[in-house]
Amino acid sequence: MTNRPGAILSASAFLFDLDGTLIDSGDLFDAYWVQWAERQGADPQAILAWHPGKRLADTVAKFAAPGVDCDAEVAVILAEVASMTGELQEIPGAGAFLRALPPDRWGIVTSSFHSLTRAWLRHLGLPIPAVIVTGEDVTRGKPAPDPFLLAAEKLGVAATQTLVFEDAVAGIAGARAAGAAVVALATTQTPTALAGETWSSDYRTVTLAPPAADGRMRITLG
Repeated sequence: MTNRPGAILSASAFLFDLDGTLIDSGDLFDAYWVQWAERQGADPQAILAWHPGKRLADTVAKFAAPGVDCDAEVAVILAEVASMTGELQEIPGAGAFLRALPPDRWGIVTSSFHSLTRAWLRHLGLPIPAVIVTGEDVTRGKPAPDPFLLAAEKLGVAATQTLVFEDAVAGIAGARAAGAAVVALATTQTPTALAGETWSSDYRTVTLAPPAADGRMRITLG
């Protein structure tokens, strides 16, 4: 399902978020943050409302109990989450779509970590691009534009010439701040919440068309 059937979008390169955009982790993170909130004496609902699209370190810094070593806590969380692969699933159509793209024309922009990103992609048999920008690579994470600007630079294009696939409010805001066009994935948000955005339910409604004369890649929303 899409809100703009027949719409054609083009870009010099595509950028993808990870969780909720290429990979469905189910309720893994929400369930984890609820348990973590109980350990920290924090409000779980406040964390659940705030964390989507944000860097793990930023969430820990905002909600950890006083006196907690945030760097050490991030390391503990990363180790615990890395072993939780049972719920992981590919967003429908993601693998086929990625494999149809020229390898040097797309990348991943995620608030996750390099190790976790690569492990999850390998677990599901999804392609691993040459360009991966994570929360470790920037001082300011989403919703700042920095991760998208860096990924575009690594791909050798202007951020304004990229098309970003995102599911989270923070990611959509960061992509727009970088000047990129956005296709929202209605995976973690409802179509109603994405009113005003160009959105698709998954990649089964996104068709990659032959490149245009200028080499730009084109997609058609089904």
